[in-house]
Amino acid sequence: MIRAPGSGPSPPSTRNMQFLIDLLPVIAFFIAYKLADIYVATGVLIAGVLLQTAWSWIRHRKVSPMLLTSAVLVLVFGGLTLLIHDPVFIKWKPSIVNWLFAGAFLASQWLPGPTIVQRLMGENVTLDDGSWKRLNLSWVGFFVIAGALNLYVAFRYDEATWVNFKLFGLMGLTLVFALAQGVWIARKAESAGAGPG
Repeated sequence: MIRAPGSGPSPPSTRNMQFLIDLLPVIAFFIAYKLADIYVATGVLIAGVLLQTAWSWIRHRKVSPMLLTSAVLVLVFGGLTLLIHDPVFIKWKPSIVNWLFAGAFLASQWLPGPTIVQRLMGENVTLDDGSWKRLNLSWVGFFVIAGALNLYVAFRYDEATWVNFKLFGLMGLTLVFALAQGVWIARKAESAGAGPG
């Protein structure tokens, strides 16, 4: 969740609730697919993302750029899937989202001010500029690879495998990457805390 500058860190219970809310549309998509088909699941995903966006606006009076981007793409690609009755569009959506995020994170390397990852984590983590840029670039790489993996699974395997990958594979990869990043940040913080001997 993107917090307003100066709002301070969110308590763990708030972060956990936000994580669950972020997952709800994808979980609803998965359940709807298992109970019905890709078209019902796509409709459920569209409704879920619209509700998630509305909830964010009602609760915070703002919608994060990442959520807004995802919502627009769900509406476009999900709408095309339902209109043309072809699941290929909804299969492309996770890749397009990941690649747009990669482009945005990469652009922030050269734009004035902090990188995107520093804006997201800067209130809770202290790193030097070089480390922030390396961390930001690691997310660029992750988003590029996640987008490519989504297409590989979507078009090399059956639809049910892709739906499973969309929930468990992409989410699992994101969690593993975030944990690895946390270990790297902790080591950097220890090195900085030790200082010159």
